[in-house]
Amino acid sequence: MSEGETDHGALSRRALLRTSAATAAGLGISGLAGQAAAATREDVPARQGESMMGVPFEARDEVRMGIIGLGNRGSAMLAQILAVPGVRVTALCDVDAAAVRRATRTVTDHGDPAPAQHTRGENDFENLCTRDDVDFVYVVTPWEWHVPMALAAMRGGKHVGVECPIAPSVADLWELVGTSERTRRHCIQLENCCYGRNEMRVLRLAHEGRFGTLLHGAGAYIHDLREELFSDSYYAGEWRRAWHTKVNGDLYPTHGLGPVASYLDINRGDRLVSISSLGSPAASLAEYRERHVPAGDPAWREDYVKGDVTMSLIRTELGRIIHLVHDVSSPHPYSRLNHLAGSKGVFEDYPPRIYLEPEMRDHAWGDFADYASYDHWLWKEVDPGPGGGHGGMDYMMVYRLAQTMQLGLPPDIDVYDSAAWSAPFALSAASISAGGTAVPFPDFTRGDWTTPHPGVDSPDPTP
Repeated sequence: MSEGETDHGALSRRALLRTSAATAAGLGISGLAGQAAAATREDVPARQGESMMGVPFEARDEVRMGIIGLGNRGSAMLAQILAVPGVRVTALCDVDAAAVRRATRTVTDHGDPAPAQHTRGENDFENLCTRDDVDFVYVVTPWEWHVPMALAAMRGGKHVGVECPIAPSVADLWELVGTSERTRRHCIQLENCCYGRNEMRVLRLAHEGRFGTLLHGAGAYIHDLREELFSDSYYAGEWRRAWHTKVNGDLYPTHGLGPVASYLDINRGDRLVSISSLGSPAASLAEYRERHVPAGDPAWREDYVKGDVTMSLIRTELGRIIHLVHDVSSPHPYSRLNHLAGSKGVFEDYPPRIYLEPEMRDHAWGDFADYASYDHWLWKEVDPGPGGGHGGMDYMMVYRLAQTMQLGLPPDIDVYDSAAWSAPFALSAASISAGGTAVPFPDFTRGDWTTPHPGVDSPDPTP
């Protein structure tokens, strides 16, 4: 069940019937396009309970966490989790028993009691989700498992956090929203990029009005993964490359969209209205295969349909524009773009640079380091050193999650944010299949998007 190197096994018939996520994966572009069209009509699903906006966690001294998936990402995040004060890992799950044993040793070497081990088949995660000693379930598995595991966690009375993306279809997103409302359990897209130092500084600058009236932003996931995608061990069963044979769209939208949505107060005064997407030719994976994969390898039977570059323009209710890019197949230095512009200036990342009036003039960029005083309170008060991870953003994300749970605060990222940020997975595919036609975003808040409530820029809760 691991997101990285361990093998999650074949999807069972039960899992296929239980969630539309796996079904959508098999249907490919046309299936996702149909689901997107069907789920963006005005007759949205009825609310299954009261809104989860601003709903606090139950306060607790200790956060007991269960982790499903101990591959590359899961095992790396285990170190971040163990470094956070007041968090204890009480249960681990993976079909690879060796991965669970290694993770158990990591926990006990940290000085904590050995966690329960769930390794009895691909559905043993359901047993973890019903444990009395788990408060929060962390899902770190291949994408087709995200929805059934998140649903099992909420139905088992647990709050749940899911790696990116939270779901591959709009129908799944609505089911997650409805289940969260009905069970009163939070379902959170664990988007670490929202907690990056640069992202949080830009967020503070935006909310302090330094950019003036916000006009447009850009976000991306540009990461050359060709070597990892063709690795025999990095992604179990090479599952991630398989998605490139099924869906032509933005397969990983939240790293870019999450931070920009936070800058623009999406679901807190503005909302995502429509998306128009185009895809480039699909060339780089096939060319990489020709150069590096021996004849006779099963990869030679694959037909790649996902364009190397997916570009989307998202329009908001207030008329602002978000440029979203996905590219994991062509040679390009790593970038998330991370761009925000307003009537008084602009920030662009990779490398970071800023231009604000009245400080700057004559078309000369300023030094972003000069604005360190605008760092978010998390980066001023919390040392990411104990855990680190992606420049500290991984630790900051887990630290803040634990803090909200311990103090009984609402989460920074709720199920409505999570659904909106992952929706471009399906909606971009629908738009591309329709020649770039604008596809409407569902309003997962059902009209509550103007309601003020906590977000990533929540105030410091400590004296």
